[in-house]
Amino acid sequence: MTSIAAIHAGRKQLGLDENTMRDLYERVTGERSLRAMSCQQQEAVVSEFRRLGFGRTAPKYRRLLDGPFAKKLQALWIAAWNLGVVANREDKALLAFVKRQTGIDHVRFLRYPQDAAKAIEALKGWLARDGGVDWARRPTRYTGDHINLPQYRIALAQWEKLNNLDPAHPLVEGAPNRSVLQGLAEAASRLGLPEGYGRFEGQDWQALMNHLGSAIRREPPRR
Repeated sequence: MTSIAAIHAGRKQLGLDENTMRDLYERVTGERSLRAMSCQQQEAVVSEFRRLGFGRTAPKYRRLLDGPFAKKLQALWIAAWNLGVVANREDKALLAFVKRQTGIDHVRFLRYPQDAAKAIEALKGWLARDGGVDWARRPTRYTGDHINLPQYRIALAQWEKLNNLDPAHPLVEGAPNRSVLQGLAEAASRLGLPEGYGRFEGQDWQALMNHLGSAIRREPPRR
C-alpha cells in the first residue's frame, strides 16, 4: 500500500473529518495538503495514524458474554481496565467480579433487566470508588449533552488519574495551569481528534479512552 493509500485508509478508520485531517497534517509536517508533502512527510503522517490506532486489530478474546446487556457490561469493564482498576480485561474476569459482587449467575444478569441492573450498578460503583468516575448528572444548557455521556465521565477520570501519576506526561503536561476540563480537551486535540465533543463519534471516544488507558497502565502506581 502506498503512503497516500494508507493515509486515506487511516482517515477512514480513525473517522477524521476534513478540517481535523488537515490540522493533523500541519501538526506533523507543517503542510496542510498531501500534494505539498514529500514522500518522507507522507510517511510521517502514516506513522502518526498508526500511533493513533490505524491498522490495529482488537485482540481476539474468547467470547463469553452475549445477550442484551453484554455490550454495556463489557464497556464498563474495559473502562475499569483503562483506568488501571483491573489488570485483566477478558470477559471471564468480568464474570468472576459480578458473581462475587452480586451472587448472580451470569446467565441471569445477561438476560434479566433487574439482575443486569445490579451487575451494572456494582461496576459503576467500583469505577466511582477506585477509578474516580463521577456519574452525577449535570445540567446541559451551557455545556452540551456530552457532559453526561459515560465516555466523557470516564475520560475525565482517566485524565485526572494520569495527571496524578505523571504530571509531566505529554497528554497532561502543563496541568497546573488549567482545569481538568481544559486538560482533557487539549489531550484530545494532541491526539488529532475532532475539535469539540459535539463532533465526537463512538470511535473518537474509544480512541481517547484507549490512549489515556495505555498511558495509565504504563505508569507505576504512586506509593
